[in-house]
Amino acid sequence: MNILVVGNGGREHALAWKIAQSEHATEVFVAPGNAGTEREPKLKNINIQATDIDNLIQFAKENDIELTVIGPEVPLSLGIVDRFEQEGLNCFGPTQKCAQLESSKTFSKDFMAKYHIPTANYQNFTDPQQAKAYLETQSFPIVIKASGLAAGKGVIIAQDLQEANDTVEDMLSGNKFGDAGAEIVIEEFLDGEEASFIVMCDGTHALAMASSQDHKARDNGDKGPNTGGMGAYSPAPIVTDKVHQKVMDEIIYPVIEGMKKEGESYKGFLYAGLMIMPNGEIKTLEFNCRFGDPETQPIMMRLESDLVELVFAALNEELDEYEASWSKKTALGVVMAAKGYPFDYPTGEAISGLTSDDGKCNKIFHAGTTSHKDQVLTHGGRVLCAVALGDTVADAYDHAYQLVDKIHWDNEYHRTDIGKKAF
Repeated sequence: MNILVVGNGGREHALAWKIAQSEHATEVFVAPGNAGTEREPKLKNINIQATDIDNLIQFAKENDIELTVIGPEVPLSLGIVDRFEQEGLNCFGPTQKCAQLESSKTFSKDFMAKYHIPTANYQNFTDPQQAKAYLETQSFPIVIKASGLAAGKGVIIAQDLQEANDTVEDMLSGNKFGDAGAEIVIEEFLDGEEASFIVMCDGTHALAMASSQDHKARDNGDKGPNTGGMGAYSPAPIVTDKVHQKVMDEIIYPVIEGMKKEGESYKGFLYAGLMIMPNGEIKTLEFNCRFGDPETQPIMMRLESDLVELVFAALNEELDEYEASWSKKTALGVVMAAKGYPFDYPTGEAISGLTSDDGKCNKIFHAGTTSHKDQVLTHGGRVLCAVALGDTVADAYDHAYQLVDKIHWDNEYHRTDIGKKAF
């Protein structure tokens, strides 16, 4: 069958790469894709942007697309799944209403409160003076989030009242995050260890993907500004069998059941960002309504099941009949970014050393890249994710950084401690 993957980042490269390995996949189109998807066997880029829903539907009809998988959050928030379904086309992802779990942190926090899903204490604000008055009553550090979509960067951890007030001004008055920051959520700071918990949902059942741990801060030691993610590894040792079951019972299934009560069927990937506290409590930091990036890359390296079969099981509400099979090895991915990310950074720089992966034990997934003649050029903040398998986290770390060391461009930047907290 012909399959369409929507998006152009590292997540979409990894999903399309894994989908192409399915015996059911004849040709996999990626819209718009990147320089990495352009070079993969069985993959073909098409020049349609992820938000151009009308042309994506037309392409799907004209090219006998039997399955479309949505990668990024913005088209989900625009209702791409609803539109495809109205046209009778198979499309894997949550509806626009369900996608509010990610597109509106206000909706998400209120939903969690309504359905008793554990999360940090919070308040929503649109007025800066009311927000500042609330801050006067709080302890620090405190977390301030832009309610709308901000590409994973709309979260500030304010260390004191002055920084918190400045952040409120930046978001609500200074328009730092545009429409995404027109409403903010202020919530208590939770101390513990973070983990990413991703499942596939079919409206009633959920099938857990391999656990993983993301590294959000730009610099070593989890310092510096928040980013979309600077690296990840899978599995995450902190997600024990006990933690896994607790998350399914107290977070994942209450979301599915809550959506049912709201008149919606949640089908698609669901990502719960977790804070696992020292006392064993687990709280939900955020929901994403798609696979995480860069968690997708190491998770797909470990997935041994046929992803196309799992997606159709979800669409047909049969996930309870399936299990996912995983490599026993650890996968670790290091994001190679443009210096200056997540703020201003250069683009258009030539990348060398991209032929160093074998596609089995190590793999370079592209994110912000483009092709010009015979060269691959940087074309975004997060440019590549170098992923390797190893018998242990330390082993995967060594292999991944050996891969990183072979790749070069001017103004390249990466963390050197991805996964170290696990060993």
